[in-house]
Amino acid sequence: MKVMRRLRQMLLCVLICPALALAQEGTPQAAKSLTLEQCVDYALENRAAVEQVLLDQAIGEREIKADLSGWFPQINASFNGSNNIKLQQTVFGDQVVTLGQKYNSNLLLEANQTIYSSELLLASKAARFTRQQLDQQIIDTKINTVVAVSKAFYDVLLTQEQFRILQVNLARQEKQYNDARSRYEVGLVDKTDYQRAAITLANIRSDIKRAQEGIKAKVAYLKQLMGYPIESDLDLVYDYSQMEQAVLVDTTEIVDFARRIELQRLQTQRQLVGLNTAYRKWSFLPTVSAFGNYNWLYFNDRFSELYNTAYPTSAVGLRVSVPIFQGTRRWQNVRIAQLQEDRLDLEIEDTRKAINTEYQTALANYKGDYTEWRTLQQNLELAQEVYDIIKLQYDEGVKAYVDLVVAESELRATQINYYNALYNLLASKLDYQRALGNIDINQ
Repeated sequence: MKVMRRLRQMLLCVLICPALALAQEGTPQAAKSLTLEQCVDYALENRAAVEQVLLDQAIGEREIKADLSGWFPQINASFNGSNNIKLQQTVFGDQVVTLGQKYNSNLLLEANQTIYSSELLLASKAARFTRQQLDQQIIDTKINTVVAVSKAFYDVLLTQEQFRILQVNLARQEKQYNDARSRYEVGLVDKTDYQRAAITLANIRSDIKRAQEGIKAKVAYLKQLMGYPIESDLDLVYDYSQMEQAVLVDTTEIVDFARRIELQRLQTQRQLVGLNTAYRKWSFLPTVSAFGNYNWLYFNDRFSELYNTAYPTSAVGLRVSVPIFQGTRRWQNVRIAQLQEDRLDLEIEDTRKAINTEYQTALANYKGDYTEWRTLQQNLELAQEVYDIIKLQYDEGVKAYVDLVVAESELRATQINYYNALYNLLASKLDYQRALGNIDINQ
């Protein structure tokens, strides 16, 4: 009996365990609660734009190695075979002599070693600046990622807070609607009070539905920026008191152009263009290389016996190639490179002016948004106080219902405007920090 019971238990385990495993696989993953720093870190590792720029760096490194491979020995092999249908003839005295044989073939193995080349020298000197340019491109992409993800994070949180406010207003309005209807039914007020309450209630429900759909869209956008799996839930964690404290920034700091990655990239490009100009000027220098080869020659009048005997030759030597006259190509290339330098200098100066404008604009926006946020912060306290007083007076029959509706609408609008102002202020702070070049990508 014990054996049979144990066998039944084992059979049940075999049947149930796979079902439990499948059920667990089909269960959606629990939402991960992420802070702003965790969202940014995740985006810096998984965002498509970051991964693409890292691949660009890997591609650029391979291109550098490909350009520098010309300094290594270049070994080539070639094969040739021919059927001389009509052999060359020449005259010696009164005799016509046929030169060569019907079938010819050769196998050549040759090695070349570049000793000096202006083009390879340029590639060697440019390698460092090209790597620097690739690194700066990564930094630029990461800075944009930090700013975009932070703004999207704040946008989701503040929309959720607006949704919470609307739900609180909904509960309060439902109570007021029920109270107004009860008063109408007992004959204390006319039906316009609860009709107004019904209108306000419908409007709040419409706003709640809009906010719900808005949260879904904004969460999807945040997931896209982060490179987060679309099938996984995402829950955001943040302390609103810390968010209010995080809005402060030093507005006396002066912009340092050298810290802006856009200007750094242009200056690196300027160095590359300068190297190109130097190369164009010195392109008249010869290209020097050493070579060595071994050539197996085969010839015979019968194809079947062509490869029976080889007649090898071998040589080593030095090859010097000097560009003597190329029309005006070299001079035109020099002028093109010099004009490219002039154009890049203008672009650098214009970028400095654009950065200064961006800084001034970001500073002005931050100061304006900060003033608006502080004003709405005070207005929010006043609106709450006004609503509480009018609600008390309405309950005591002193104020009309329309006054209560107006006070509640003003309170709701002030609450929503306050959080909109807080988001605008946080976004302005990010823009201001980016204008200063203070975005930290090593969070």
